[in-house]
Amino acid sequence: TTLMKEKLVVFLAGLQYIAVQIINTSGCFKSFLLANCSIMYLFLLFLADGPSIQQVLVELTNQRTVPNVFVNGTHIGGCDATYQAYHDGSLQKLLGDSKDAETYDYDLIIIGGGSGGLACSKEAAGFGKKVLVLDYVVPTPLGTSWGLGGTCVNVGCIPKKLMHQAALLGQALQDSRKYGWQYEEQVKHNWETMVEAIQNYIGSLNWGYRVSLREKSVTYLNSYGEFVEPHKIKATNRKGQVTYHTAETFVLATGERPRYPGIPGDKEYCITSDDLFSLPYCPGKTLVVGASYVALECAGFLAGLGMDVTVMVRSILLRGFDQEMAERIGAYMETHGVKFIKKFVPVQVEQLEEGMPGRLKVTAKSTGGEPEIFEEEYNTVLLAIGRDACTRNIGLETIGVKINEKNGKVPVNDEEQTNVPYVYAIGDILEGKLELTPVAIQAGKLLSKYEFLFTPLEYGSCGLSEEKAIEGYGKQNLEVYHSLFWPLEWTVAGRDNNTCYGKIICNKHDNNRVIGFHVLGPNAGEVTQGFAAAIKCGLTKELLDETIGIHPTCAEVR
Repeated sequence: TTLMKEKLVVFLAGLQYIAVQIINTSGCFKSFLLANCSIMYLFLLFLADGPSIQQVLVELTNQRTVPNVFVNGTHIGGCDATYQAYHDGSLQKLLGDSKDAETYDYDLIIIGGGSGGLACSKEAAGFGKKVLVLDYVVPTPLGTSWGLGGTCVNVGCIPKKLMHQAALLGQALQDSRKYGWQYEEQVKHNWETMVEAIQNYIGSLNWGYRVSLREKSVTYLNSYGEFVEPHKIKATNRKGQVTYHTAETFVLATGERPRYPGIPGDKEYCITSDDLFSLPYCPGKTLVVGASYVALECAGFLAGLGMDVTVMVRSILLRGFDQEMAERIGAYMETHGVKFIKKFVPVQVEQLEEGMPGRLKVTAKSTGGEPEIFEEEYNTVLLAIGRDACTRNIGLETIGVKINEKNGKVPVNDEEQTNVPYVYAIGDILEGKLELTPVAIQAGKLLSKYEFLFTPLEYGSCGLSEEKAIEGYGKQNLEVYHSLFWPLEWTVAGRDNNTCYGKIICNKHDNNRVIGFHVLGPNAGEVTQGFAAAIKCGLTKELLDETIGIHPTCAEVR
């Protein structure tokens, strides 16, 4: 009844006053709850209307256990829920504890200065928020580090595509003779010149990001961030100097770093993509370990620059991608000089000779069941076996943020919020989200998934792979349309007829709506960007057939 509820409110208000006093005195809310839950329960039973109040309490909270905690009319829950609220700072706000309701240094602190962190900081500053960005690159085992901007700018998309372009120019030189260009001298590639030019460009981007933050009145510290208590973080710079900062809200944008296999010699003698793009010497004969898109992209441009390149594959190429497209990429790379060692993994890397690059001996074992051993010498071993989220050493356990213990990824809700209400996460570290720079920048859920690989034969895709489409819709409900094509630019040079390929996957029971788009060929990334927008708008096979192609282009292929 209404009367019972009014009595309950008065009763709870009295207990709340007692709780506030004890918390302010002892500072240990969990001990208070554990010691006093039975007393509160007995006090409730001794009230004249105790049983009736108990029933109303159950109806209000759907909770029969004690303690059952309310603060200012807000139901918190039991002991664990209340302790968590105390731990993350929300309980202090409800109680109005003046000691804990202090003014924060910043409205928002972002840990990570990559694509997502920078976009978030500038957006928040645009709304008048006081923002701090902490960005610190822990050097690789070989000592490589870089400036503001994150993986994409420094050791990812940007230098990767520039080196891919360098390889394409080498192919263009070969083609040019067929187009009438004449030159007598042998053309050679200079690795050091290329790296210097690319690093100079990246350096200009690093500076531009710092200027952009300054213009937005965002504070930037080149320091390593680590939580030390709720709403408080420790920042340590390169010299070991420590400062402390508080904020009402935090965003985790720490990204990922390459994984090492944990074998003898991996960190001592091998490199990763974190090292490759600023490597001060030509890598020479190179073994690329892994079958990810990073592995194949790096192997592709190294081979295009004239290196002797071998890829060691544990099982299949491009796991998670359309396997028909993956096999075509592998076949194209093999015809262009890249060697593949399939179903082997390295177990040891030994240094035979120091130098730049020096000589290394790699020992590998078969994953196919036979006790087969492989041994070979290389100048460089590039590891590209996956990436791990940078979440394990930033104090998340101190404030109660949950992570996936297997991969370090952070589970979030649809608003990118972690289980601790004042901590959010964006970008590659999110559990079950796309590991793409555009996703980190947008920091939201995309309706269509689009990806592109700068392998020697570029690959662009949007939507589902054929395997995923069959899994989700059933093979009988799909129609797959595909076509081989020969880019006009390749015809005169006599290059690789019937290797470029396009495929769309349609749902027959939804007006033949396109649910998967895949293309292998020149400028695949540019082509895919346009189709991504069309697919998000509900592109069907009929609409695609009615579209007049721009001639002569690869994008017009049907």
